[in-house]
Amino acid sequence: MTVLIIGGSGFLGGELVRQAVSAGRHPAATYHSRPGDYDGAAWHHLDLRDPLHLEEVLTTVAPDAVINVTSGGADWTITAEGGIRLALTAAERGIRLVHVSSDAVFSGTGRDRYDESCLPDPLTPYGAGKAAAETAVRLLCPDAAVARTSLIIGNGHSEHEQLVHALADGTRRGALFTDDIRCPVHVTDLAAALWEITRSDAAGVFHLAGPDALSRHELGTLIAQRDGLDTSLLPAGRRADSGLPGGLCVQLDSRATQKRLAIRLRGAREFLRRQNPDR
Repeated sequence: MTVLIIGGSGFLGGELVRQAVSAGRHPAATYHSRPGDYDGAAWHHLDLRDPLHLEEVLTTVAPDAVINVTSGGADWTITAEGGIRLALTAAERGIRLVHVSSDAVFSGTGRDRYDESCLPDPLTPYGAGKAAAETAVRLLCPDAAVARTSLIIGNGHSEHEQLVHALADGTRRGALFTDDIRCPVHVTDLAAALWEITRSDAAGVFHLAGPDALSRHELGTLIAQRDGLDTSLLPAGRRADSGLPGGLCVQLDSRATQKRLAIRLRGAREFLRRQNPDR
């Protein structure tokens, strides 16, 4: 199987590439600004906003499957239109598509836990872009897999881990919210689950998040404890008081997906133990 990883130079994409190369496979991967660090992959520059560019890359690689882990944040032209454009092209070419979405598609209002049957009701431009893209994927590519995930942690390089260190050493101002609840997942578990789904013919919506529901402050405290930082240096605050948009309590219920997977998605309390060798 020839697999193209769109967004391969990012945090999750890099782990997908690493796992493939470590297993002796040779994936193709895309980047926007600079290639990733793994020599075992074939790197291709791609701007998802350019339909001709996308066609050229797909023609060159001729993939059997595409894993889309790119994220343009609140940029609608990348997060929404880019994902829709990819779904259209994958459908036309008969390419298996695994599209990575986010818990940001949910508002966190009216319920605590969201399973795979829940419909998006986003509050932010990023969530709306992700919701639009995953809806297009499901309608245009009925054999595709949509994988929603949560905060991605691991290896000390995630934006959440970097934020904790910056707050602890005083190089960044801000606060970790005590009322913003998510279900963090380790990047190695998430990438392994995505590879498992890609190699199967499984279709539909999958939730790939850890079983532990934690506030961002609780998560930051676990990261600080693992890394030997002074937890008292981590400022706490409430998102409800900040004026920032977004859901407060968004817990992805991954139990149905977990029953279908061989890989076990660990909770943050497990993978952030200080003695854990996988950090």
